[in-house]
Amino acid sequence: QVQLVESGGGLVQAGGSLRLSCAASGRTLSGYAMGWFRQAPGKEREFVAGINWSYGGTYYVDTVKGRFTISRDIAKNTVYLQMNSLKPEDTAVYYCAARRGTVVVSAAYDYWGQGTQVTVSS
Repeated sequence: QVQLVESGGGLVQAGGSLRLSCAASGRTLSGYAMGWFRQAPGKEREFVAGINWSYGGTYYVDTVKGRFTISRDIAKNTVYLQMNSLKPEDTAVYYCAARRGTVVVSAAYDYWGQGTQVTVSS
């Protein structure tokens, strides 16, 4: 089993930056994929970015390409989401997720964190 804890959310003005962290415990993440999802009030959960832990390959939803960067620190079992040029439409609860296998854009992940709020003001 994998436990995930997100941190780093907060309030930021449009154009600003935040870095989210997701600390994983319980086991090493080799053979896993990590994803960041977000959910705005009244909306479905949306895939934002993913990374294959062992390969390091990254994937992004089109709306965040060039602005967000997902990365991982293997030694710390931690995945990050660097968010730059934030827009009000980025406002959501951001969730870290893990699954056995490779990155998928659906919510077919095995483990989920509790989420961290990101609010972007205009």
